[in-house]
Amino acid sequence: MTEALTYCRICTGHCGLVVTIDDEGRPVSAHGDRDDPRSIGYICSKGSTLPSAHTEPSRLLHPLKRQPDGSFVKIGLEQALDEIAAKLRTILEEDGPDAIAGFRGTGGFFTTAGLGMLPGFLGALGSHKLYTTLTIDQSAKVIAAYRLGIWPPGKQDFQTSDVAMVMGVNPMVSMAQLDTRNPVKRIKAAKARGLKLIVIDPRRTETAQYADLFVQPLPGHDAAILAAILRIVLENGWHDAEFCADHVGDLDQLRAQVAPFTAERVAERAGITAQQLQAIAEMFARDGKRGIAATGTGTDMGPHSNLAEHLVEALNVICGRMIRAGERIPNQGFVLNRGPKPAQVVPLPRAWESGPQSRLGDYGLVGGEMVTGKLADDILEPGAGRVRFMLNHGGNPASAVPDQRKMAKALEALDLLVSIEPTMSATAQMSHYILPPKLQFERPDLPIYLFEPNIFPTPYTRYTPPIVAPPADSEVCDEWWVMWALAARLGVQIDYMGTALDMVTAPTEDDLIAMTLVGAPASLDEIRRHPRGYYHDEEVYALPADPATAGRFATMPDDVVAEIGLLRAELDSPASDGFAFRMINRRSRHRMNSMGANLPELQRLMPYNVAYMNPGDMADQAIGEGDWIEIRSDNGAIRVLAESDGALRNGVVSISHGFGAFPGDADFKTYGASPNLLISTDRDLQTINAMPRMTAIPVDIRRVEAETV
Repeated sequence: MTEALTYCRICTGHCGLVVTIDDEGRPVSAHGDRDDPRSIGYICSKGSTLPSAHTEPSRLLHPLKRQPDGSFVKIGLEQALDEIAAKLRTILEEDGPDAIAGFRGTGGFFTTAGLGMLPGFLGALGSHKLYTTLTIDQSAKVIAAYRLGIWPPGKQDFQTSDVAMVMGVNPMVSMAQLDTRNPVKRIKAAKARGLKLIVIDPRRTETAQYADLFVQPLPGHDAAILAAILRIVLENGWHDAEFCADHVGDLDQLRAQVAPFTAERVAERAGITAQQLQAIAEMFARDGKRGIAATGTGTDMGPHSNLAEHLVEALNVICGRMIRAGERIPNQGFVLNRGPKPAQVVPLPRAWESGPQSRLGDYGLVGGEMVTGKLADDILEPGAGRVRFMLNHGGNPASAVPDQRKMAKALEALDLLVSIEPTMSATAQMSHYILPPKLQFERPDLPIYLFEPNIFPTPYTRYTPPIVAPPADSEVCDEWWVMWALAARLGVQIDYMGTALDMVTAPTEDDLIAMTLVGAPASLDEIRRHPRGYYHDEEVYALPADPATAGRFATMPDDVVAEIGLLRAELDSPASDGFAFRMINRRSRHRMNSMGANLPELQRLMPYNVAYMNPGDMADQAIGEGDWIEIRSDNGAIRVLAESDGALRNGVVSISHGFGAFPGDADFKTYGASPNLLISTDRDLQTINAMPRMTAIPVDIRRVEAETV
C-alpha cells in the first residue's frame, strides 16, 4: 500500500485527500488530509467514496454505440470519433453551426483542461450554443452585476466581517458562500471572534444552528423581504450616506420603489413578523459595520429570482460593504481577473441585449452562454437553427434540467447526442455514443478557477498530478482530447483560452494547464513544487477612483423597476393560489446533483429522496412516517415516501433534486423521484436568463396507498 496527496473535485470545497493505493495501483480508500491548510482534515461522504467511483463495476470503461433497439455495443474510440465527425460534418453542411450545441454539467466544470475546451470547440465550428447548468442555478448573480455595475476591488470578505447575512443557502452542507474551507470550523472560529450571523430560510438548516438571528419565512418571498429590509434601512438612515452620495446614481429612485414594502405587509405575506424584519435591518445595517449579505440556490431558483439577487446586492451597496481605496484586496484572483482594481463603479454592457440571440423568446447570452431554460425548445421547435447535434460534457440534462418529460422528448429528437460520461446516467442511456472519461485520480487538474475570489480567501491554486492509472484494458478518454480530435477531423482551428492550438499534434493536459496559467503570478513548474497548494503571498490594494471613468451603481434601472412593479402587484393580490404547500429543494451531504447515484456506499446512506414535512402538517393531512404521498403541481405529480422534519416550517415540503429515473416512472426505492417533473419551462420563466421556477413551487399533497402515479 502507498499513499498519495490530492484533492476532491466534486464541489468548490476542494477538500484535501490522502488516498491509499494498493499494490495493483487501484485506489482503495481516502481520508481527509489534516495537514491541508484549506480543509484541515474535513471530508464528506462524497469525497471519502471517490476511490469506489474508480473501481465500481458499473463504471463504463469502453466507448459504446447505441443500437436501433436501444442496446449498446462496444466500439473503438477512434472509430467512434470517425463516425461522430462524419455525422457532424453532414449536419454542419445541411444546417450550419446553429444546429450544433454543447451542454456542460457539474463533471465538466471540474476538469481543468476540458473546461476551456468546450467553448473553443463550439467556437471553432462557428456555434454560439453553449448551454450549461449555470443558467439553471445562480445566473441571477451574473445579471445583478451587469444591471447594477461592478466594484473591481470586490466586496468585504467573510473572514474580516462582524456580520453576515445568508438567505436561501446552507453553507454547512453546500460548501458555498461564507467560507468553503471546512465551513464548520471556519464558522465556529468566526463566531468566536464576534461575528453575528443572520440566516433566513424556511428550514432551520445546519447553518441556522449557528445563527444569532434566524428567520423562517414561507418560501418564495425573498424579493419582498429584501425590499422591506431596504426600506427599513433607508427610512432609519442606517445606510452609508457618504458612500451612496459618491457612488450611487439613483438612491431616491430606490427609496421610492421600496416604499410600498412595509414590514407589516411583507411579514404578513411571508409568514413572519414585522419585528423580525426590523431586527434583521438593525443587526446588519445599524449595528454591523463590516460584512455582506449573500444568497444561494434557494433564492436564485425561486420566483422573482433576478430581482431578489439585485436587491440583496443593492443592500450591500447602500451599506457601503465594498473594499475602499487603500484597503487590501484579499484575493484579486490567481488564474483570472488580475490587474489594477480602482475603487469605483464600472458599468457593464448588457451582453444579452447584443450578440447572439435565442431564436425562441427574448433571450441573449448570459455569462457567455445560451439559457438552458430554452434548450429543449431549441431542439424541438422546427425551423432554421434547430439544434440537431449536442455534445454533453459531464452533464446529465435528462435529470438536471427542469420539465423532465419535455427534456426527454428533446433529447430523443436529436439527430446525434454524444455524452462524455463515466456511468450509464439517464442522459447516457439516450445518447447515440457514450465516451467514458478518465476520473479524478487519473488526470491532472487545478481547482476550478471561474469563481476564485468567492471560494478562495487568498490567491491560491493547486496542481494535482494523476495518482493512479486507468483500469487495465480500459479505453477511457481525456475529455478535452475528444473535442480536439473531432475538431482536427473536421479541419477547424480551436482557440484555447486565447491560444491557437496545434491541430496536427495534440497538446498534453499539462500543456493545456500551462496555457490556463498564462496570466497567473506563478508558473506550472512553481505550483508543482507545493503539493498542498500554492498560496501566493501578495499585497494588492484598491486604487483610488479615476474621476474620468468612474460610474455609479444603478440600483433601479428600468427593467428592475418593472420587476418590482410586478412584485408590488403580487403583494396587493389575494394570497391564495389554490395550493396548500410550497415545495423547496434541499442539498444532501451524500449527493452532488445526480453524481453518486451509482455508488453503493452513497446509495446505502441515501437510497432515495424522501419528502420531508413539518410534523404538524403531517398530522393535519393524516400522513404517517413512511407513508406514500403524492406531490402534485399544475405541471405534474410524483409519489414519494414521507418523513417528518421538525426543522421545516409549516406549509413547506422539502425534497432533494438529482434523483429519479428517466422519465420518472421507475421504482422509487431504487431511483428516487425527480422534482423536475413538477416544473414547467413553458411559463414562470424569468426575463433575461429564462430561469424556471425551481423552488417554492405551489403543490398539493395527499396520502396514497402505492407509489405508482
